[in-house]
Amino acid sequence: MLTLGVHHTLKIDRSTLVGLFLTDGKDDVLLPVKYVPADYEIGQDITVFVYLDHEERPVATTLKPYITLGDFAFLRVNYTNQFGAFLDWGLEKDLFVPFKEQARPMEQGKRYLVHLFLDEKTNRLVGSSKINQFLDKEPSGLTSGEEVHLIISHITDIGINVIINGRYRGLVYKNEVYEDKIRPGDKTKGFVKLVRPDGKIDVSLHRVGFESIEENAQIVLDELKASRGFLRLTDNSHPEDIKTVLKMSKKTFKKAIGTLYRQKLIEIKEDGIYLVG
Repeated sequence: MLTLGVHHTLKIDRSTLVGLFLTDGKDDVLLPVKYVPADYEIGQDITVFVYLDHEERPVATTLKPYITLGDFAFLRVNYTNQFGAFLDWGLEKDLFVPFKEQARPMEQGKRYLVHLFLDEKTNRLVGSSKINQFLDKEPSGLTSGEEVHLIISHITDIGINVIINGRYRGLVYKNEVYEDKIRPGDKTKGFVKLVRPDGKIDVSLHRVGFESIEENAQIVLDELKASRGFLRLTDNSHPEDIKTVLKMSKKTFKKAIGTLYRQKLIEIKEDGIYLVG
């Protein structure tokens, strides 16, 4: 049987009253009439997502799900019943999350970060908000400064909990977050700051070390150009003013303008920063 929960590129084998039958040369699956493209040819390749329909039969769709096998996504609960919760994942049939896979009881209308996995006992695609069981506790191969893919898990008083490369849990400290619109479920890039002896990982949303100075210097330079060569910011500016304008800390800002000053690209005066030339 074709693997459930992933996209397949299959060949159109034959047309019937109920839809197109697609094949990989070994297994066939139905693409129902409502998903059949207006123009197609027998023998043509088509990319589809395969999952189980309401009658637990493998079926193909051209709809794009919000989550695929082994991935994480922030999904809304359509309804709940005595068996569990049913989440909107962009397909006709909702994604089932049984009670035993809920980190806390799910409520209709609310969104939760879930992982999509294949239940080996039932051969069904199932969601789980108990995400820790799908993450590696011992990080390996990560180095300081390495660029990584992040999924925002949840936000606490300490900072932002993230999932790194779909494998590890990490933390971005609150005092190092300068973006205003970060929400659970967002996907973004980040950079490893430190892998601690206990396996915990500190993460930054911006480059760390010398490379970050160059990157942030460019941000200041771009903002100067967009502001007709002048920014009303100095070493004495309030950190919140710097964060509002440049989305960086005061410490990072001072390093950035120091770099630009040494390169003779800016002048620093009492009322602000001026672009040279």
